Amino acid sequence: MNHRITSLPILVIFPHNRCNCRCVMCDIWRIRQVREITPRDLEPHLTSLRQLNVKWIVFSGGEPLMHSDISSLSHVCRAEGVRVTLLTAGLTLEKRADIVAASIDDLIVSIDGPPDIHDKIRGVPGAYRRLQRGIEALRQLRAEMPIHGRCTIQKGNFGELRNTVHVARALNLNSISFLAVDTTSNAFNRPGGWSPEHQATVALDTAEVAVLESEIEALISEYDNEIESGFVVENAEKLRRIPLRFRSRLGQIPAMAPRCNAPWVS
Repeated sequence: MNHRITSLPILVIFPHNRCNCRCVMCDIWRIRQVREITPRDLEPHLTSLRQLNVKWIVFSGGEPLMHSDISSLSHVCRAEGVRVTLLTAGLTLEKRADIVAASIDDLIVSIDGPPDIHDKIRGVPGAYRRLQRGIEALRQLRAEMPIHGRCTIQKGNFGELRNTVHVARALNLNSISFLAVDTTSNAFNRPGGWSPEHQATVALDTAEVAVLESEIEALISEYDNEIESGFVVENAEKLRRIPLRFRSRLGQIPAMAPRCNAPWVS
């Protein structure tokens, strides 16, 4: 069997390695040495991008808006006919709204719940308001730009899914999606992984999983129109899978291995 990648429609790039949040579920903010990808770094790989038929590049991180020239980096990608999405916590979105409006195709913002919960999880007082002002500034410059929300479910917000959908509406987002927090991998600047004790500060215990399951059922019941329209990206079946990730970590069900073609196509 040939395991060589022959197609790569989605490519994730980390333009900048640091972050200006101090999120409880991530250690990237602890990085002190600044590293970033420049247009010159990317140019030697453009031939490979064409050969692999890359259609969509996602700027993740770290915080991409901390990059010194994200506009030029995006221009190199978009000149190849590639869609560019930027993931951001939005702390500097208001200041850089003109750059984002002119050089990015669509945006995904991190939203953790209502303002007080969002600020606590982000570890930055006023983070929600700064995100809100950034979205407002972007809408003034480019009203039709797709701006989507992403919520990581964890100990600090597991009972707030319905309120998070309400917040997403208030922020004038195009959609909101949910996923379970990752506490076990080496990602997010955790080269040695987290200890079980550290994981427990973010992951859910058995009682909390039960509350999450009830919250998801209430979300499915009360926000059926939002789910049907796609404003809530996950359908009922996918939403009900989220608590299973926590039950798997607790050893209550076998570890899940979702079908995924990412190793071959992204």
